[in-house]
Amino acid sequence: MLFRAIKQQVEKGPVDTVTGEARYSLSEEKLIRQQIEYKILTVNVVGVDDSQPIPVKVLDCDTITQVKEKLLDAIYRSTPFSYRPHKDDVDLGLFHGISPLHGPASVIKWRQGRLGRLTLQDDDLTSKPEGEWKRINTLSHYQQSKGSPVPVQVPDGAIMALVPRQQTGYFNLSGFSGLSSLSTKSLTKNPYGNGAADCMNVSSPGLSRFPGSPASRSTSPIITPDHLENGIKLWHLVKHHDQDMQREGDRGSKMVSEIYLTRLLATKGTLQKFVDDLFETIFSTAHRGSTLPLAIKYLFDFLDEQAERHAITDPSVIHTWKSNSLPLRFWINLIKNPNFVFDIYKSNTVDACLSVIAQTFMDSCSISDHRLGKDSPSSKLLYAKDIPQYKNWVNRYYQDIQAIPPISDQDMNAVLAEESRLHYNEYNTISALHELYSYANKYSEELLSLLEMDDTARKFKLAYKLEQVASTMAGEV
Repeated sequence: MLFRAIKQQVEKGPVDTVTGEARYSLSEEKLIRQQIEYKILTVNVVGVDDSQPIPVKVLDCDTITQVKEKLLDAIYRSTPFSYRPHKDDVDLGLFHGISPLHGPASVIKWRQGRLGRLTLQDDDLTSKPEGEWKRINTLSHYQQSKGSPVPVQVPDGAIMALVPRQQTGYFNLSGFSGLSSLSTKSLTKNPYGNGAADCMNVSSPGLSRFPGSPASRSTSPIITPDHLENGIKLWHLVKHHDQDMQREGDRGSKMVSEIYLTRLLATKGTLQKFVDDLFETIFSTAHRGSTLPLAIKYLFDFLDEQAERHAITDPSVIHTWKSNSLPLRFWINLIKNPNFVFDIYKSNTVDACLSVIAQTFMDSCSISDHRLGKDSPSSKLLYAKDIPQYKNWVNRYYQDIQAIPPISDQDMNAVLAEESRLHYNEYNTISALHELYSYANKYSEELLSLLEMDDTARKFKLAYKLEQVASTMAGEV
């Protein structure tokens, strides 16, 4: 829910496709400095089977690729990202000559060849260089363009469609084939190949093979700021050199920085409920119907026992152990990378927002008080008033876990055995064992030395057994 809220908020305003900077952001590094004028348009994208067009809100300053992404999100909102058509595999077709008031019947007549389709692109014959710069086409570009071979206008309420990419020519006036012509394989195939993903045996077509899933697709902007095309620099909302000069002036101006902080705070206020809900859910032993996993109780009890065994009485040490073992090793990774769990696409702009929230999460688990000043980063200033409350949630969470009756070794083993049974067919254990062996083989000398020194390891002859495994694997090779 937090990811979706950030994505929706970011896309409400302009996002520079070259730099990834946005009007609405939690990150000062990804905040557009300049004032960008824009209008909100509603376009109607035609779905399959001549169904009623789906209304989608876009901005007239969106590039054509950004519009395609928003239309794909609307059409395939219930489809995992890795099973959707990719934005580079489809063209954006404008139903030229059809009134927005006309229904699907008019679209069918149009498909029969009465009218033509205009294909909108980021770069085409209407794109004109201005000195060393050339701007990536936006919807407003087509409203203003005079160099296209047919009259062009993208009005509010325009009817559009995503069609299989045409390989020749900038404009295609052939009959419209529609989304139904997209290969069904594009909705079911795994576009990421094999590799680490083969560690999972996924039978359901709705599940992402996440080790090689959307995270493997580039989350970079489509064009780098210094990209040259035949000596021409491409830009979208802000020219790169203007941006650099503007930033240099901004950094030295406290007043301007405070203006930006106000803009960041406005975005923070919109997302506050979702951040609070996430933190409250994580730092709760029983929240909204969920219960504490026994493994967490077992782990925290082990840390408490180790502190007692080694006569460690400083509560801050135990607090740090627990924070490093669970929130900062497990949760922080998922907050920063929700695409590790969900089959989604994470843009650089959304990633920057998640990084700010991840930093807040880290500060909430810290035992030290952070002193803030004029030189403190905006990411820390943004949530400065919230962190004391979050710290209380963390402390309460650790205390509540400590108050739960302990878990016996037998109960923990039973839980692990049941988990193994439930997920027996989901993972390739041979592949997992091979990965473990590759790691052990890389550090074999260090591991053998440590195993020879450890009393328990010597008792069970673990060093000898590891050598046997290495010998067997060498024979197999």
